[in-house]
Amino acid sequence: MDTKLITRRRAIAAGVASLGGLILARRPTPLPPTYGSLLRAGDNLTYAAHRALFPRGSLAREYSAAEITPFPAVGTINPATSVNNEVGDRYRELQRHAFAEWRLPVEGRVGRPLSLSLADLRRFRPRTQITRHTCEEGWTAIAQWTGVPLAAVLDAAGVLPSARFVVFHTYDGLVDCLDLVDALHPQTILACGMNGRELPVAHGAPLRLRVERQIGYKSHKYLRRIVVADDFDDGGAEGDIRNGWAWYTGI
Repeated sequence: MDTKLITRRRAIAAGVASLGGLILARRPTPLPPTYGSLLRAGDNLTYAAHRALFPRGSLAREYSAAEITPFPAVGTINPATSVNNEVGDRYRELQRHAFAEWRLPVEGRVGRPLSLSLADLRRFRPRTQITRHTCEEGWTAIAQWTGVPLAAVLDAAGVLPSARFVVFHTYDGLVDCLDLVDALHPQTILACGMNGRELPVAHGAPLRLRVERQIGYKSHKYLRRIVVADDFDDGGAEGDIRNGWAWYTGI
């Protein structure tokens, strides 16, 4: 084993982490706690640079209805196809009743835990946006999304001052989180409609996340539960990081 190579890698990683720290010194935003390798240091640099250089409220481009394109449901695993799985069984039951019994718990570090039906969500002031979905596989598509700003739901739940992250659990077995900068962004919505219709199962019914300032895989489908947390949650075996994906993928 080449000890010089290891030393060189450590030096590069330390330099990247230090640069990230210098960038973030301008703003009180902590680095995501995913450091531990050269690759993770690169993630931290991207995160730090985006947070320092771009205004927090800057918007992703929005398009006209004439620019909407076909939108394949690539990579979708319908939870109803799961077998011998309690969560899959529950999703099948909810789908059978057109999601009338579906509820979205919003819990954790909040003053007023919620359990929201689709009807409850539709009582919030809606937001409709036509945006480009950029997939990590290289393709893009434009669609219209209608839903509720996540910020409005979090405000109704009363996020506590110590909270730093919002964690999402899905019916297709994923766990991921956003920092509060992205969670409170005006274009981060909980979408229940697509292209003027109810959100189809292939695109995450009854509710999916739309995070327009990150790569497509951060816009998780089949939302099951939201947990507000003080500490970073990597999702364990169900999270992006342990499966080789970056936590922050800002665009």
